[in-house]
Amino acid sequence: MTDSSKPKKPQLIQPRTLKGFRDYLPETMIPREQLIQTAREVYRSFGFGPIDTPTLEYLEILTGKGSDETDRQLYKFQDHGGRDVGMRFDLTVPLARFVAQHINELGTPFKRYHIAPVWRGENTQRGRYREFMQCDFDTIGTLSVAADIETGLVINALLSAIGFERFKIHLNNRQVLNGLLQKQNLEDQATPVLRSLDKLAKIGEDKVVEEMIATAGTTEEQARSVLAMAALQGSNDEILAQLKPIVAGNELGEEGVARLEAILNGLQSGGVPEERIKLDVSIARGLDYYTGAIFETFLDDLPGIGSVCSGGRYDNLAELYTKRQLPGIGASLGLDRLLAAMEELGMLANVKTPADVLVTYFDKSALGKYLEIAATLREAGLKVEVYPEAKKLGQQLKYADARGFGYAVIAGEDELGRDALQVKDLGTGESTEYPIASAAEALSAIIKKADQS
Repeated sequence: MTDSSKPKKPQLIQPRTLKGFRDYLPETMIPREQLIQTAREVYRSFGFGPIDTPTLEYLEILTGKGSDETDRQLYKFQDHGGRDVGMRFDLTVPLARFVAQHINELGTPFKRYHIAPVWRGENTQRGRYREFMQCDFDTIGTLSVAADIETGLVINALLSAIGFERFKIHLNNRQVLNGLLQKQNLEDQATPVLRSLDKLAKIGEDKVVEEMIATAGTTEEQARSVLAMAALQGSNDEILAQLKPIVAGNELGEEGVARLEAILNGLQSGGVPEERIKLDVSIARGLDYYTGAIFETFLDDLPGIGSVCSGGRYDNLAELYTKRQLPGIGASLGLDRLLAAMEELGMLANVKTPADVLVTYFDKSALGKYLEIAATLREAGLKVEVYPEAKKLGQQLKYADARGFGYAVIAGEDELGRDALQVKDLGTGESTEYPIASAAEALSAIIKKADQS
């Protein structure tokens, strides 16, 4: 065969990820999955049940439901059938479609959680990518303030279960903001005014005033009056006292203040420490569909990373799909942002394996025995990996240390001859011998004690 007739080797394709997207290595995916599991357990403890919806929706389902910004960020295209479709940008809009479609089967109130990826073609930032996971929980079909209170209780339980003690749940109510806008004759400009207000922490007061004038057509005096309310300071009770005269005479604003007071009282009755709740009249949430209580949660030790759990009440979202009134309230855990915060705060262990124990393998004739030992340990509830090759013990222990194993089981010819094995604590370097028959029970107790300490 001549050189010219030899098949050409395919040209190598450079392995790379799209801008704004990322791969997840085991050391990232392990804590990510642990966070997801914690969220599931907390949501279920409050009675929320799981659902799922398709990645793709008809484009008309998604457009015009969040904001002009989310419409611009939509990944949209025509599918093979020529239909206009889009990839979901959050889990709330698909939920509205879902409940409108299935409410007769679901009944009300309906409580669901949904943990799934969403996509937005936005500029990337710290802890935020164009594909990211949301961990939502929502209650549909009730206007009761009890559902508003429970939303705050779940946020508190969720952050606490993840391991945070120092965080603040910022609380506001769109009714208060909209009541003030009605008093200022700005009701028709509410959407651009509130979007501008939502940028207060990012761009500052003067820039917000400029944007309100430019996008909402307010006067400077009107814009300053909105910002004056947003700037209220003091304890929660002091801010409530200041709000009441500001919205006095406006039914919507007065109702908003009353609900804020009820939510604050309910959260304290539900066991949320008072220092974790902050009445913050400056938060507005940028999405158009919020109508009542709104929540944002900030870490005391890393406030600059932004809100790690946000949400609110959206009483009118489902009306776009059904004539039946289906009010809702819920929130979403910012999983990837929270993981970035935990990494920055040193809260993530450098672990590249989900297994507790490595069973070493250096006696070629005893592979069956090593597999038997591993099976016994797994039956006791332990996560166990067997090293696949008979190599020097030092090499296997180096492998175990690099991947973050806590313990190694060592059983050479001498130990196996005594029906025993060595358990090596890879943190301290200490080894203890146990009979094979009782090793699983002993190792389970050791790991349980270590987890509790």
